[in-house]
Amino acid sequence: MKLRILAVGHKMPAWIEAGYQEYAKRMPTDAALELIEIKPEKRAAGASTERIQKLEADRILSSLPSQPMLVALDERGKQFSTIELSDYLARWMQEAVQPCFVIGGADGLDASVKARSDLLLGVSSLTLPHGLVRVLLAEQLYRAVSILKGHPYHRE
Repeated sequence: MKLRILAVGHKMPAWIEAGYQEYAKRMPTDAALELIEIKPEKRAAGASTERIQKLEADRILSSLPSQPMLVALDERGKQFSTIELSDYLARWMQEAVQPCFVIGGADGLDASVKARSDLLLGVSSLTLPHGLVRVLLAEQLYRAVSILKGHPYHRE
């Protein structure tokens, strides 16, 4: 299984890149992480949030792999425990589903991406920088896969 992360944003600060890479390199080869960065729309004077979201949504939807299980990260999405996330991953592995996690840009995700999604996932009800969300998601995917592998990384 390949776990893809589509994230609006590029040229992240070094600490974001280092945090993401730390967890990406820990992933086993049968659950490898792949990060696809989507160029954010430029914030021009007079550009509405809705227009920016729509342009970024077009880039996101055109970058999707064929027939993914689309999981959009949204602050209003369902919040899972790490055990629940590992249960979803186990089910997707059994069903040979290829999940693709989408992280929006600074203005969030357009409604068209949310509507196309199979699952809206909330990682926190706190407002987080979108760059930090990729680190948090990578860590939680690593932890969820570790649980499935019987690794003592997760402690209850």
